[in-house]
Amino acid sequence: MSQTPGVLQSPRRRVPSLRGRRLPHRLVQLYLGLAVYGLSMALIIRSTLGNMPWDVLHQGLATRLNWSIGTVSVAVGALVLLAWIPLRQRPGLGTVSNVLVIGVAVDAALAVVPAPSSMPVRVGLLVAGVLLNAVATAAYIGVHLGPGPRDGLMTGLVRVTGGSVRLVRTSIEVGVVATGWLLGGRLGLGTVVYALAVGPLVQVLLPRLSLSPASRRTPPDDAPPLPD
Repeated sequence: MSQTPGVLQSPRRRVPSLRGRRLPHRLVQLYLGLAVYGLSMALIIRSTLGNMPWDVLHQGLATRLNWSIGTVSVAVGALVLLAWIPLRQRPGLGTVSNVLVIGVAVDAALAVVPAPSSMPVRVGLLVAGVLLNAVATAAYIGVHLGPGPRDGLMTGLVRVTGGSVRLVRTSIEVGVVATGWLLGGRLGLGTVVYALAVGPLVQVLLPRLSLSPASRRTPPDDAPPLPD
């Protein structure tokens, strides 16, 4: 769901390893990262200044279906995972956890975070949401237990089509945002701020939060590609 460093997946790459002395640390970091990711989504939604690209779609569908945003997020994530099958992508524990935990976390956070009316508070929620989202993204990707379903869709399409990461990613997100906006999702300044800021922030944070099974210097098997 974010612009993230790494290398392209091969269809025959093994499923991310659950072995190694770092496993307990990796699992704690994975689930904390996913929970914080859901919180960051809620903060940005509550700012009402514009949602993250996929959340424009989630909110639009939630409005039409009368579902919670978290429920829609889980449903969309599951549908995106089905698209992995013809792309021959292999999910890991982190992939499945991404679908389930983030949806639960965003609904829980929305239940306790009020919608502010003051513009300074709304801007503060947006900034906090973007920063927390970058930390959370680096945290869950850094454990190398499988990419999120939306990042995996991107890497699979890059590999199959031979297109650039920038072109494939932009095409997906423009389509997602346009569809979500037509359905009633909120598009605005926050969407632009998120799109411009999260990639560079994750690029800086990922090396600091990367935990491979054996060594921080071991190239990951499951990381998404660098933006080109």
